[in-house]
Amino acid sequence: MGTMRSWPMTQRLTDVVYVHPCHFPACLLYMNARKNLLCEKPFSTNSGELIASARKNNVFLMEVVAVAGRGLERAQEFAKKHNIPKAYGNYEELANDPEIDVVYVGTIHPCHLPACLLYMNAGKNLLCEKPFSMNSGEVQKLITSARKNNVFLMEAMWTRFFPASREISRILSQGELGEVKVARAEFGVPSMHVPRSVEKELGGGALMNIGVYCVQFALMVFDGERPETIQASGFCLDSGVDEAMVVTLMFSRNRIAVCICSVAAQLPNEAVIVGTKGSIKIPANMWCPTALVVNGKEEEYPLPQPSLPLNFVNSTGLRYEAEEVRQCLLKGLKESSRMSLSDSALLMEIMDEARRQVGVLYSQDIQ
Repeated sequence: MGTMRSWPMTQRLTDVVYVHPCHFPACLLYMNARKNLLCEKPFSTNSGELIASARKNNVFLMEVVAVAGRGLERAQEFAKKHNIPKAYGNYEELANDPEIDVVYVGTIHPCHLPACLLYMNAGKNLLCEKPFSMNSGEVQKLITSARKNNVFLMEAMWTRFFPASREISRILSQGELGEVKVARAEFGVPSMHVPRSVEKELGGGALMNIGVYCVQFALMVFDGERPETIQASGFCLDSGVDEAMVVTLMFSRNRIAVCICSVAAQLPNEAVIVGTKGSIKIPANMWCPTALVVNGKEEEYPLPQPSLPLNFVNSTGLRYEAEEVRQCLLKGLKESSRMSLSDSALLMEIMDEARRQVGVLYSQDIQ
């Protein structure tokens, strides 16, 4: 499938990663994680930087080898512009390419299920963007397919793999805060002008698009424990999706988590964990943390600097989830213990119930 350079490593794990569709942060993620790259349109406005990054950072041992799109002409145009040796004109050809080991699915979430099934049925290991799909039924179909096809599957919850997030888990596991009693996370950005945030057919709504980060944070803090009760309240737009939502999770032993999200208001976008012996504050932006304030003392966890402006804040941190996939595959694992399939299933169950209480119903819920 075109010329690929030799890798100066004792073991070459992955020949190609496919980004579906391509946007700059996702592609940078894989290039910085030593992955060859297949990029599907629509191409990022920072695609030139993407290629420059691939060819500049030789320390990561990556090579852009192909691009794929829904139409061959534009894929070929992009490949020619950036000196990429191969272009794909459809997704099925990619799925049938035996040289591709790992696929990254980055479509909007209503498209996750068919795309993921296509690649897993073709025997491809898979990293799928969050939220995993539209509801618990679809999540179970993904998990069933992964196990049937004996492939790796992980929800791309990039937050969990940041160094700051791993430090949170270390602090909690060692009991440095005592018993955690309260966790709170908030994510609010004015995005009513963004179709995918407000249109039902695109999977819009505050909870599914950004609130998912808050709920996963609560589950990370309480180590994947199932809450005893779920209480949700919020407002819906005329389109039928939630503009804002508050989800309260009650756990055993009088422990609580509060998750707040909005696509209409700018929130502080911080998170806090309070235990009987101390506290952790995660300053903005809590979904891609680069600092922690532990018992009043701040510690920074800086990210590698990009060579050009990014589309999204701290998106060079996407590399950490890519490295998690790589390490899992090197160990022969079919899922990550840090973002397990059971974690993803519980996360979606909670969001299903929260949506039910607020009255958000997608077409996938009635199929």
